[in-house]
Amino acid sequence: MLPDRPDFSHRASIVERMDEPCSRDELRACLRDIARTNRWTLAYRPVVAWLDALAPMLPTLNGPIRILDVGSGYGDGLRRVEQWTNQRGIDVELRGLDLNPDAIEIAKEAAPATSRIEWVTADVLTYVPAKPPQLVMSSLFAHHLSDAEIVQFLRWMEQHAQLGWFINDLSRAAVPYHFFRIASKIFNLHSFVQFDGPASILKAFVPADWKRLCAAAGLGEGDYALRAWKPARLCVERLRPLAEWRMRP
Repeated sequence: MLPDRPDFSHRASIVERMDEPCSRDELRACLRDIARTNRWTLAYRPVVAWLDALAPMLPTLNGPIRILDVGSGYGDGLRRVEQWTNQRGIDVELRGLDLNPDAIEIAKEAAPATSRIEWVTADVLTYVPAKPPQLVMSSLFAHHLSDAEIVQFLRWMEQHAQLGWFINDLSRAAVPYHFFRIASKIFNLHSFVQFDGPASILKAFVPADWKRLCAAAGLGEGDYALRAWKPARLCVERLRPLAEWRMRP
């Protein structure tokens, strides 16, 4: 049960229903409704804005830009990135990675025939890419992890993301929690989403969380930026100094 009077002073420990065993059909229905929610809440804007800021620098790199989406789920976020690169004629290699093989198959099904995204089933914390990605992104992934796993994930990105990384996740606050509890019922979203949406907000972050976790991963406050986006998004972005861009294959 979700609490009527939750404590927003710290991250909650709740198992989301989509993280428990379920059929592929059940997961598909859940992921579709999450994608619908992402569209309604303009959830792709933060990563697109980040890519827009990087766009002038991308032509300085040789060969295709390798972008990895961790915890890719339904794949709607990465397909939006593919659309962005197609519109700008940017040569890319896109890879979606998810621990759940059913999610990977569902993402493949949802992708158009023209898509060139590669889908991979793996645990990112033990994943060693054959070619290091230049950019790593994740959306609504970090809050599924424990604090210790988030620190591991940050260190993994620091090791493997050659140019930078972007975490697009939720902000922990009362208004979005209560609003989503009501809205998900009004719009008759999948039962998993009705539970997991508010649960995700309780498991999400405030700036102090990210400062503590980034420090534990060895990052100084000048190494990354925190940006709030409405509604209820708190993002962390990391970009290596421009001088390093031309030094990396």
